[in-house]
Formats: sequence, C-alpha cells, structure tokens
Amino acid sequence: MTLPTTPSLRLDGKRALVAGASSGIGLAAAVALGEAGAEVTVAARRADALDTLVAGMTARGLKATALAMDVSDVGQTQADVAKHGPFDVLVNSAGAARHSPALETREPDFEFVSDLNLKGAYFLTQAVAKGLVAAGKPGSLINISSQMAHVGGIDRAVYCATKHAVEGFTKAMAIEWGKQGIRVNTICPTFILTALTQVTFDQPEKRAWIEEKIKLPRVGEVEDIMGPVVFLASDASAMITGSALLVDGGWTAE
Repeated sequence: MTLPTTPSLRLDGKRALVAGASSGIGLAAAVALGEAGAEVTVAARRADALDTLVAGMTARGLKATALAMDVSDVGQTQADVAKHGPFDVLVNSAGAARHSPALETREPDFEFVSDLNLKGAYFLTQAVAKGLVAAGKPGSLINISSQMAHVGGIDRAVYCATKHAVEGFTKAMAIEWGKQGIRVNTICPTFILTALTQVTFDQPEKRAWIEEKIKLPRVGEVEDIMGPVVFLASDASAMITGSALLVDGGWTAE
C-alpha cells in the first residue's frame, strides 16, 4: 500500500507581497509567511514602521524587504508590483473603517473607505495576477476581508458594503484565473485585538457585544490569522479557490 503524503505548508522559494504590513494582522501575516520560508516584501504607507518590521524579521533569520505603498493609489501600486514582482503570494491586509449610522454617512468617508477596501484591493489583486500570468506562474492571492462580509452590523453599512464586494470580486477572479493555476481567496476575521482596535475593546458595552457574539471564550488575536494565511498560501490548500475562510470564533454560525 502506498500511503498519501500531506502537502507541505512550507513556502521555501516563494516570493510574497504583504500589503498593510506595518501593524496588526498584516504584520502577523508577514511574519507567518517568513517563518514558512517565503521571501516577504512588506508594504504599507508608513515607511518607518516597515523598516522596523524588516529589522525585526531579519534578526530572526527571516527574509524581508520593505516597499512603501499606498494601495489606494492604483497607478503607483501597479507600477510598483510590475517592477518588484512577480509575486507567488499576495496577502492584502490594507484596509480602513469610518463607522457611523447609515443615515449619517458622509460622502468623503464613503469614498475614503471604498478607495482602500474595494478599489485598492481590486487593483492590487489584479496587478499581482498580471505579473503571474505574464510569467506563466501559478499563485495564491489572499485578501483579508471580514466576518462583516457575511453579516451586517450597526454603524457599519459602508464597511460591510466594501467587504461584501471583496467577496464578490474574489469569486469572479477565482473563476477567471483558475485555468492559470492562480487561486484567489479571502480570510474573514472577527474583531482582532490590535493597537488599532484597542479603542473599541476599551469601551465596555462594545466589548460585551463582541464577547457575546463570539462563541469561543475569548476575543481574536493576530496569531489566530497566521496559520490560515500560511495554509491558503501553501500547497496544503491547492484545491481551494473562490472561498472565504472564516476566522470568527463562531460569530456567523447563527
């Protein structure tokens, strides 16, 4: 009898681009990919934070370089990806939120969130895919979406709209690029405790709401995203495309 072998979670020899890598989920994703053996290009608007991250990763023996990037600037992003690619793996963790009651949504806030969460994500994914197609290479493209891409939330109409849209273009791109071996998926976290979300967790009524909706006995941490990122980037998920991996502690199980 010939027994099957588990596909590898290693990413040795792979080049990865992580957008929104200066903090939180993006930073954790970059470290996870580096630990799995990938050569990681970390990208974000804050060059100083990227330099600190690269120094920390390099000190741990990981391969990392920095690239200042604002994904809402589509033209510059496309030029940067074309210059520094092709990338075998993309993790797009760049995103923003400006929450308000739907009756009070302001057009500038709508445009700001949409430019980053939707337009930026769309054209960044496209840019990486273009490089792969030109090089005749397969790849794994991952957008960090949200549990709010599958449910609604008070004061989150704009954010939910952008994340639902990410799920839509992910499925369409997965269908279009499947024959080239390019996989496109999302990871949908629940509320993750980071420096940016600390202000939410510090409000007792909001923390109580989060803890009531999450069915596991704790809130999310960045480490909860690291394994899913490596899984979707690697051959262990070779038959997964056009899917959403919910890391929500059971939030959407209701």
